[in-house]
Amino acid sequence: MNGKVKTGVPGLDEMLGGGIPEGSVVLVMGEPGSGKTVLCSQFLYYGISELGERGVYVSLDHPKEVFMKKMSTFGWDFESFEKEGVFKFIDASPFSSGKVRLGSKGFSIEALLKWVSSEIKRLNAKRIAIDSIASLLYQYPDIAKRRMAILYLIESLVKSEVTSMMTSVFRTGWRDTTVLVEEHLAHGVIILQLMRTGRELKRVIQIEKMFGTLVDIQPRPYDITSKGIVVHVDETVL
Repeated sequence: MNGKVKTGVPGLDEMLGGGIPEGSVVLVMGEPGSGKTVLCSQFLYYGISELGERGVYVSLDHPKEVFMKKMSTFGWDFESFEKEGVFKFIDASPFSSGKVRLGSKGFSIEALLKWVSSEIKRLNAKRIAIDSIASLLYQYPDIAKRRMAILYLIESLVKSEVTSMMTSVFRTGWRDTTVLVEEHLAHGVIILQLMRTGRELKRVIQIEKMFGTLVDIQPRPYDITSKGIVVHVDETVL
């Protein structure tokens, strides 16, 4: 696999030189409310609606009904996609009633990835989003165990031959300069944050790294509109 996978986010594909390298695992990091879930959902929705590429969404944070309601505000009908068999919502959040959920005795990264892999194969999915791996911090407070869990997660996604987005968070305010384990291990890292320019706060997107393609590394302003995220690739942040 050596093609490019379009995100469907106006402006972002231009920054990526045409899209994400096929089969990559991309980490989307940002503060709460920065649009991480919107970005990875837009990536899935575009793939299904425009390219016929089936998708899987793995929630480690919020229940299915919350996701569906939030996405419907952008006009994204994931419920219909799921009924049609071209989309699967995997609820491994603490709110789930299933055995494989964060915080339960039955949770393990192995059990979760076995479930995810089986759904990828069943759907013949090409895209997957995992939201948010920051939740694994609470499941694996030991940094060595967390590193192994994230490594196992990335290896499993690569073997499944899907193009993946996974989200994580950093503290509110200016981005912490500490590089996290998941930043080291991911093939690509996209940062969403608020940046003060003069008296204004602007939403800013930056591609920290992306293996296999030349990218625009300049911070660019973006908006969260009624139709999803739009990156203003021709504008600079002063």
